[in-house]
Amino acid sequence: MMMSGRNLDMTETDSNSHDLQPGNDWAVFAPALFLIVILSAGLILYPDGGASYSAAAMDFITHTLGWLYLVLGASTFAFAMWLAFGRYGQVLLGEPGESPEYSNLHWISMMFTAGVGGGMIAWGVAEPLSYLQQPPFGITPHSALAFEWAHAYPIFHWGILAWAIYAVPAVPVAYMLYVQKVPTMKISGVCQASFLAARHPIVSPIIDIIVALAIVGGAATTLGLGVPLVSALLSELFGVSDGFGSRGIVLLLWACIFGGSAYRGLRRGIKILADINMVLAILALLFVLLAGPTLFILKLTVNSIGLVVDNFLRMAFWTDPIDQSGFPQSWTIFYWAWWAAFAPFVGLFFGRISRGRTIRQLVLGVIGWGTLGTCSFLVVMGGYALHLVHSDALPLAEIFVREGMGVATVQVIAQLSGGKLALGVFLVLSIIFYATTMDSAAYTIASVCSKDLRSDREPPRLSRIIWAFALVALTLALVATERLKIVQASTVVFSLPLLPVLVLMCMSLVKWLRTSARPAAP
Repeated sequence: MMMSGRNLDMTETDSNSHDLQPGNDWAVFAPALFLIVILSAGLILYPDGGASYSAAAMDFITHTLGWLYLVLGASTFAFAMWLAFGRYGQVLLGEPGESPEYSNLHWISMMFTAGVGGGMIAWGVAEPLSYLQQPPFGITPHSALAFEWAHAYPIFHWGILAWAIYAVPAVPVAYMLYVQKVPTMKISGVCQASFLAARHPIVSPIIDIIVALAIVGGAATTLGLGVPLVSALLSELFGVSDGFGSRGIVLLLWACIFGGSAYRGLRRGIKILADINMVLAILALLFVLLAGPTLFILKLTVNSIGLVVDNFLRMAFWTDPIDQSGFPQSWTIFYWAWWAAFAPFVGLFFGRISRGRTIRQLVLGVIGWGTLGTCSFLVVMGGYALHLVHSDALPLAEIFVREGMGVATVQVIAQLSGGKLALGVFLVLSIIFYATTMDSAAYTIASVCSKDLRSDREPPRLSRIIWAFALVALTLALVATERLKIVQASTVVFSLPLLPVLVLMCMSLVKWLRTSARPAAP
């Protein structure tokens, strides 16, 4: 394998500094943490101003630059397919003949739970109900066609394009760590091959600060949407008040869980939580499918797959330029921004756990298993919710409008046989799902904010704990405002400066592949 002089020097340096312990990179750590603290305090002290500015920023980005996010989704998928099926698909992300560091089961469970967390539980019911009332393409609300599209659109939003946005940055990270042997867990290290200015002592920290802020913004959005759900579950099960106090307790519980897991590290903390959660998720999914309207869900799912396949390109590029209903801006573009904000986080995390796999295995594994997991959960939960509405078994649409997405989801689960038991299972599932995503995020942010961190080491424990509680602090600020618009805007705003960073990562990967790629052993 050919390596640049710089990488040879870095490898030699790494060998000579074998005993160096990872420490905080204060040029990244301090500014990123300072900005998060200021933002959290500002939202708590000035919620009205925060809501106004957030709404204006989100509207500007989604309506003016929304087309750019749609191009991002489509082009990322095309690039992922080139990586998987092109000439470099069999390139091994590791030493020749090296086997995967993690088994397929552990790899899939960590990848899946870190990538989506409890978001699919929160949106599994809320998203189809929203589409039923405000369907796309000018369809009449609550019509038969609205029911079909309400079930189909979540498959598109959580499907192959979403997971392609996750898969693509994971490849250059894994290539940097296990082929180029660059001793760092920073996105700026990936960008340096295509963007020489990324080596500058000012530019490099700026890239990593942007990445850290985007991860915090995306993770806080996930938590901000999940807190009302878990609080509503607690309220229904134990009769406690569903207010700011109970939501604060939920956040504190999460902080203890994923702070402790992040403290224990990748193998002893995150992997164990991910394994537990995968088992619970599969059991919950099968229970809803078998205890609910099985035939209705299966028929609706097959129909929805046909709708998505038949209208895939239209959905991928629809900006609604004439009617300007706002549907693609509020949903598709928001989702693509959410995935983009999480892309560096999952790229670093997926790349870190993918040693010993080929590029094809990494790309197709992320897209295939990720899509299968999320869409299976969404079609079952969404199909069950739509059946309750269609059969008039529950005034779900009214509950959703009046009480919000968390209460609506709880009422759907409560309709299952053994309602209390089902609520308990989903409560545990939600808590661990969100905890797994958040401790993975805290671990990754701490890695970005560290120096002298080789791929076989973990970031400082204190840093992991600090970032776990920083996530909680920003989420608490978002929950305190009780404005969903601020929660959504945090993702959209933080994702925008990441777009050129993602492009640089892809350019660096292509340059590396052309100069140093080696095929996997037959």
